[in-house]
Parts: sequence; structure tokens; C-alpha cells
Amino acid sequence: MDFAERYGPWALIAGASEGTGRAFARKVAKQGLNCILIARREGPLVTLAEEVRAQYGVECITASVDLAANDAVDRLIDIAGAREVGLLITNAGADPNGTRFLDGEIGNWIDLVNLNVMNTMRSCHHFGGRMRARRRGGIILVGSGACYGGMGGIAVYCGSKAFDLCFGEGLWTELRPHGVDVLNLILGRTDTPAFRALLQSKGLPVPSGLASPDDVAEVGLARLPHGPVHNWGQDEDMSGYAPNSAAARRARILALDAASKDVMGGK
Repeated sequence: MDFAERYGPWALIAGASEGTGRAFARKVAKQGLNCILIARREGPLVTLAEEVRAQYGVECITASVDLAANDAVDRLIDIAGAREVGLLITNAGADPNGTRFLDGEIGNWIDLVNLNVMNTMRSCHHFGGRMRARRRGGIILVGSGACYGGMGGIAVYCGSKAFDLCFGEGLWTELRPHGVDVLNLILGRTDTPAFRALLQSKGLPVPSGLASPDDVAEVGLARLPHGPVHNWGQDEDMSGYAPNSAAARRARILALDAASKDVMGGK
């Protein structure tokens, strides 16, 4: 199958208003997929949708949704309606707090967990279930190198991204026999407006060597069929900033999956 057959006809992109989400929207539209673009800020979404329709001739709908809200996934389900979502990209999830755990309000941390854990899980359950029934589709969980260890100042963010990593790897093993691809796209420092705003708030300069959102989206879509993990900037057999390489993680997950068949069965 070509890209549109495998992951179409609709892509739902959460966190699509800027940065990597915006880049993903343009890349999948270029491949012929219609787009459901979700973010809190409606203005940038509407502008992006107009650009995508004009340039690529696909359908594009937008909705302003707080993806940390308890009813966020219910709203996504309503917005998607009867549209067949063959590609889910969970791109929202940056930590806007910029403070240590005990210096922040607990409600802010709960919102971050809702965004990165609870609503990511709910989205995958709903849309992934329909992909499994159709025996095709793809899910990209946009993650961060923070998933590989705790760091001061972003403790909750690290923990939530570690959940996404392990969840995504397990989901990959469960869905791959049904023709559904899952990828944890683990990013390093990426040149997004959110990252620049965080640096500015702390009076820090923009470092060199930031990844381009366009490059991130292109590589993420290319690596989707090869899940469950791609570490940005690292070859498959290189560990780099991760405890082990993507190839080693894949081999380990497959070995564990095979070893657990007598307990979990073959489903």
C-alpha cells in the first residue's frame, strides 16, 4: 500500500498550531491525507488549514480544544465523527511550567499528566481500536529524550514521557499483527516556538544545532512503519543519549513478547 492507502483517508494531529505539529500537517497533506487539526489556539489552525487546502487540495477541519481537559478526547471523537482516521499524531505535550515540582501548583502537574498520559491513552484506545478493526493505520507518539531519565525542573514531564515510551512500545507489539504501525518519535532539542518562549522566559540564548520541525516530521513519517522507537539524530544501532539503541529496544521488546505468549496468549 502507498502512504494514503496505509494511513488515510484522515489524519488527526493534536497540537497542530505550530512547530512540529504544523510540519506534520503539511507533510501528511502533501501525501494526500485529509486533516483534522487540533490545538488550543484557533487562529493559527485556521490559517494553516487554509494553506493546506490551497496547496494540496485536501479537506481540512480545525477545532480549538484544550488537550489537557478531562473531556478533550470526547471532543476529539465528536469532531472526527464518522471520518475514518487512519493516522493519529499526538504532538501536544510540552511542559509550559518551567519550574520545579514543589514550586508549581499541583493542578498544573495534573493537567500535564492528563495531557501526556491520560488523554494520550484515551485517544489511542478509541482511534487505535478502529484501526485494528480495519487492519491498517498508524500512531505517532511524539516524545522527548526526557523519557530516559528524571531531571530536576521537569520531573513530571520526564515521568509522563517515560509512560508514553513504555506504553507505545507495548502498543506496538499488540497492534503490529493487525497491520497498525506505532512509533515513539523521541526528540531532542527542536526549534519550536514553545521552546524559544521557554528560553526567553529564562533569559537564555537559543542554542545552536536545534532540529528543524520539517526534518522531524519527515523522519517521523518515514520511520513510522519501522517502530516502535526512533531516537532523533541517532542511527538505529546507536544509543547516544538513550540507554540503548532503537534496534536493541526493538529486539528486547520482541523477545519479551515471545516469552510472554504462554501467559498472554497469541492475541
